[in-house]
Amino acid sequence: MSTTSNSATGDTDASDPSERFAIGNMLNHRPVALLMGCGLLLISAIAIVTTMIVGDFRTKALQNSERELANTAMLLAHHYNRELEEFLAIQTEVVALVRQAQLDSADAFSGQMATLDTHQMLRAKAGTAPELSGLAIFNDRGNLINNSSHWPVPELSIAEHSYFQAHKAGIAPRTTVELVQNTLAGGWAIVLAQRLDNSRGEFVGVVSRSLTPAHFEYFLASVSLGGDSAISLHHSNGVLMARYPHAEDSIGLNLRSDEVARLGLFESNVTMPVTSPVDGRERLVSSYSLASLPIVVVTATTTDEALAAWRKQTRLLISAATVSALVVSVILLLIIRQLGKQHQATQARLALDKQRLNTAINNMSQGLLLFDAAQRLVVCNQRYIQMYGLSPEIVKPGCSFRDIIAHRHARGSFKGDVDEYCGRIVQAVIVEKTSAVHGSHDRSIQISSVPVPGGGWVATHEDITERIRDSEKIAYLAHYDSLTDLPNRSLFRQRLERELHPGRGSAACTLLYIDIDEFKSINDTLGHPIGDELLKQVAVRLRECVGASDFVARLGGDEFAVIATSAADSDQATALAERILQTIRAPYHCLGHHLSTDASIGIAIAPGDGEDIDQLIKNADLAMYSAKAGGRRTFRFFEPAMDAIARARRELEFDLRTAIADGGFEIHYQPIVDLRSDEITGCEALLRWRHPTRGMISPAEFIPVAEDTGLINEIGGWTLAAACAEAVQWEQNITLAVNISPVQFRQPTLALLVASVLGSTGLPAQRLELEVTEAVLIHDDDAALTTLNLLRALGVRISLDDFGTGYSSLSYLQRFPFDKIKIDRAFVENIDTTEGSTAIIEAVVNIAASRSMTTTAEGVETVRQRDILRGLGCTQMQGWLFSPAVPAAKFRMLLAERRATRAA
Repeated sequence: MSTTSNSATGDTDASDPSERFAIGNMLNHRPVALLMGCGLLLISAIAIVTTMIVGDFRTKALQNSERELANTAMLLAHHYNRELEEFLAIQTEVVALVRQAQLDSADAFSGQMATLDTHQMLRAKAGTAPELSGLAIFNDRGNLINNSSHWPVPELSIAEHSYFQAHKAGIAPRTTVELVQNTLAGGWAIVLAQRLDNSRGEFVGVVSRSLTPAHFEYFLASVSLGGDSAISLHHSNGVLMARYPHAEDSIGLNLRSDEVARLGLFESNVTMPVTSPVDGRERLVSSYSLASLPIVVVTATTTDEALAAWRKQTRLLISAATVSALVVSVILLLIIRQLGKQHQATQARLALDKQRLNTAINNMSQGLLLFDAAQRLVVCNQRYIQMYGLSPEIVKPGCSFRDIIAHRHARGSFKGDVDEYCGRIVQAVIVEKTSAVHGSHDRSIQISSVPVPGGGWVATHEDITERIRDSEKIAYLAHYDSLTDLPNRSLFRQRLERELHPGRGSAACTLLYIDIDEFKSINDTLGHPIGDELLKQVAVRLRECVGASDFVARLGGDEFAVIATSAADSDQATALAERILQTIRAPYHCLGHHLSTDASIGIAIAPGDGEDIDQLIKNADLAMYSAKAGGRRTFRFFEPAMDAIARARRELEFDLRTAIADGGFEIHYQPIVDLRSDEITGCEALLRWRHPTRGMISPAEFIPVAEDTGLINEIGGWTLAAACAEAVQWEQNITLAVNISPVQFRQPTLALLVASVLGSTGLPAQRLELEVTEAVLIHDDDAALTTLNLLRALGVRISLDDFGTGYSSLSYLQRFPFDKIKIDRAFVENIDTTEGSTAIIEAVVNIAASRSMTTTAEGVETVRQRDILRGLGCTQMQGWLFSPAVPAAKFRMLLAERRATRAA
């Protein structure tokens, strides 16, 4: 052995230079060259793909920024259309009043309009809002003759202003807008003026009101896009009238440069990149014109701001690509190095295998003997010598088989005739393999002998004492419960089968299924040791309260069963069940805790409730679940109706699985309408199941079954994917609301599912709204809040459905900022009665408003309900007043009709 080891060591030392030489040669081999070429191609592919992804991300970043700017400009334009229309309403009344008055000349107009009565009339119409200017009336020469703010009237002339000259010449539109210096108050003012004509259509003057740029900038600040972004109001001729962030030096400047004029920024609604005429920076700009006034809303942000997130992504992608290329390079080097070491490792392995063989033989759990054809010992391991307490000086290679047995006889580990035993064993192993168990010092030893080619045999001696004991213990555990020492389910079935056997004298017996009520809460609150002790004491009491011929078993968990041959009819079974309940209800003392519990019992009596074992067990189980459903702490006898209910539920579950496989579900969409504009802003996706024979089945019937069986996860996943795929085809401002079941919400992969669906369908995350009920927050609100935050991180909106109908807690609104609260139809349906829910809805709306949440009222069916909700400040509504839930095609028609109405 030492010679071999030295040789192996010498070979290893001498191989170092040759190993380096072999690695150098391998670099010239075709497989290695091909491997390196593939590595270079892979690195090149990583670089190309990274470049393409970076470019694609940049394009999408610019598109997203342009879309956000355009949407903001459009919404602001709609807002100012409504605001300025209301602002101009009073001027329109003055125009109509002057036209109806009998004024023959401009002087008559000046005389009548310059009175104190006219001043008081103007003051009443203009109101006292501090942020709005008063009404001002000028005569045909441009002189101020009356206003709603000052009396006596100060001297002021607008004769030089272009808007007055245009009205006087009759070439101005109905309402003119001009940015002028406010002579009275100082600073800039945006003047909105209308022409005054007498009853003959002759020009007699101008009525005007003005707003400061600060009035517009205050609202623009509330919708600021942040960063280097800006929102501004321009006259259609290019004059900057208001801007946020405020730029005092720029107010009044005409920004209609050659490039701006060429691109038509102030003539049409456009979104484009523009070089700013103010600071020369590249910007993304979007404009939207007001409908009836020469005012343009312009939103802008710098290209650098739009690409800020893209630059972060680019740095991350480049870092990942660099790391990937380095990993590929390192792997290539490691593979080449490994090839050079393989030969050396193979040689070392051969020497190690020999050493391991010797180690394995001497560390076997069995004693090993190898004899040659002359019955001489060739190999003997240490385990054999230790097993029988033999001397290694006698039991060693070269001694005979008889000498070993004689030595064992002398040591007392062998009983019997040595010569007879040796002759019998030698004759047996020459012919075939033998195996026998012998006793030695209260131990059981299994001896196996196998003949070897060329004569001789190999024998193994194994101590199987513990194995036999374990087998006996396993046989016990196979039929008895290790915790309570009661028979288990296997032995229970054997006993019940024997009781129901037709050959038995009396086949009538009663089967009681017993389930300990609220046992899980004891385990969860006090711990499993207390729960196990309770089960042990329940088992003892059950054995004590049944008859001597009755059989008690534990089926698993907190379920027990009693085969009562002493109770062959319902009266005896009732007495036994009441006795068991009374026994179980007695107080327990479990490891220092005083406990009380109860049970639900199901009873089935053979042969009336079942002649075979499976039928009887099933019926007793159905009766037990009926007792639990009936409020627990009682017992129920099996009734055929229970089987019918269970069968109907199983059929419904089977049909559900078939519908999932065959695509038997469909989705209807109920519009959600904005209460301020009466426009469709979104919809709720509602699952429908059209059964092939039963027709349309209510979700209230099949959703609970789907939740109990776990099918809701698959159904919910399909609903989410199908609804998102449909929503992609709608207008970009239409949102989609999808309900998430509490069972589905408890899945830890919900956020991954939502991200996958959004990625596969292409629906923007901000258009998806997930509706959850308060039930998802009751049992494990920390885990639920974690999932909600993951969904919010994706950009998905979260809505709290049916708020106020369950376990409402304002702490939910404090801990998680929901985007929307949905008011249940139960509060809406009686809102227009004296006992209605107006105060409750108003409270919910105020809470939502204070938390920057929107509110949606469900089940709106009358105009009266809609008007009350609108007056209370509710944001949205859905219900039959506008439309029921409709198929996808009809919902698209509703959207098209709305588009056509707006266009008209």
